[in-house]
Amino acid sequence: MSVEAALRGHLQEHGLDRAVADLMGRAAAVPGLADRCAEAGVDPTAVTSVAALSELPVLPKDAVVDLQKERPPFGGMLAEGADVVRVFQSPGPLYEPQLAGADSWRWGQVFADLGVGDGDTVLNCFGYHLSPAGAMLEAGALATGARVLPGGIGNQDLQVRAIADLGVTAYAGLPSYLKALVERYDEARLPRERWRLDRALVTAEPLPDSLRELLGERVPTVRMAYGTGETGLLAYENGDGAGLVLADGVLVQVCALGTGEPITDETEGEVVVTVLRPDYPLVRFGTGDLSGWMLGPDGSLRLRGVLGRTGAAVKVKGMFLHPAQIATVMGAVTGVADYRFVVGRADHVDTLRCEVVPEPGVDAAALVAQIGPRVRDGLRFRADVVAVATLTEGAGPILDTRDWA
Repeated sequence: MSVEAALRGHLQEHGLDRAVADLMGRAAAVPGLADRCAEAGVDPTAVTSVAALSELPVLPKDAVVDLQKERPPFGGMLAEGADVVRVFQSPGPLYEPQLAGADSWRWGQVFADLGVGDGDTVLNCFGYHLSPAGAMLEAGALATGARVLPGGIGNQDLQVRAIADLGVTAYAGLPSYLKALVERYDEARLPRERWRLDRALVTAEPLPDSLRELLGERVPTVRMAYGTGETGLLAYENGDGAGLVLADGVLVQVCALGTGEPITDETEGEVVVTVLRPDYPLVRFGTGDLSGWMLGPDGSLRLRGVLGRTGAAVKVKGMFLHPAQIATVMGAVTGVADYRFVVGRADHVDTLRCEVVPEPGVDAAALVAQIGPRVRDGLRFRADVVAVATLTEGAGPILDTRDWA
C-alpha cells in the first residue's frame, strides 16, 4: 500500500470529510475564521471535504500571536458563548484557552493505549504554571480513571520519596527528567522493591535510542507522544516501533512549505492541524514542526515524528525559546552590545548559555548578575550567563549546537 492510499483510507475510516463539513458549517460565523475565509475567497459553508478545506491558507503560529494582539484576548477565534475554564500562556506570548469538558485536549487516548487506568497513580512532571502541558496531561490521565500526583518540575527529593511511598506506577513528562528521577531515587538509597513505575509517557523532547535504552532498564514501557499547546494530542507511539499513530478528534496534515499544499507521499513538510471543535475552530494551524508520512506494519498511516522546525524558535527543555521574546527581554537591559543564546545537550539534558558582549566601560560581572534573573523571569529558562569579548558576526540570537543524529 502507498502512503497516498493509506491517507485516503484514514480520511474515510475516521469520517474526516464529514467532520470538516460539520465544523465549517457550525463555525462559519466565528469572526477570526470568517475573516480568513473571506480573505482567501473561500465560502466556509461550501467546504465539505478535507480537500476543499486545504484551499484555506495555513495559519502560522506567529500570525496567531498577531491576531491576539489585534483582537484580544483570543484573536476572534472563539465562538460566541464558548466556555473557557483556564487560560495558558506560551512564548510569543500566545494565549491558549482550555475549553470546558473532560479531556478537551484528548491525551486520554495515549494513556489508555499505555494501559493506564483505574488503580494507577501517575506522576505528572510537566509544569502547572502558565504553560498548558501539566493540565493537559493531568486531564488525560484522569480520563482513564487513574489518580494523579501533580509533581511539576523540581523538588526531586520529594518526588522520588512519593514514588516509593505511594507506589507510583506511571510517569508523564520529559524523558530527560525521568532519567534524573531514576538517578535521584538511587542516590537517595530508596528500596528498589518499592519502585513500581513501569510505564512512561514522554513528550516535548527528542527520545534518542540511547536514552530510550537507558530508561528501559528501569521503566519497561516508554512511549513517545506528540502534541502542541495550541492543539493538544496529535499522535503517539503504540508500541510496535513504527512511527506515531494519529490521534482521534483532530485533522493532521503534512503540507508543503510555502504553498500549504497537502503532501501525499513520504516528502517532509510542515505539520498542519485542524481542531475539530466549532467552539474553537483552530483551522489549518501551522505548528512549525517538520514531519513526514510513513506506513505502520498494518499499512496504517503514521507520522515519522518531529524531524525539525520551520521557524526561528527552538525547543529547549520542552519549551519554546523564541527570538522575539529574547529581543524583548534583552532589549530592556542596558550595557549589552551584543548577545546570543547557545543551546547544547549534555548527558541527555538540554543546556542553555547566554553569551553577552558588554559595552565599553560596563562592569561585566554586574551585567552578568543582572541578566540571569531577567532571563529566568522573562523567558522562564535558567541560563548560564557569561561575558565574552566578541560574537561571530551574523550568528543570530540562537545557536543550536545539539546533534540528534
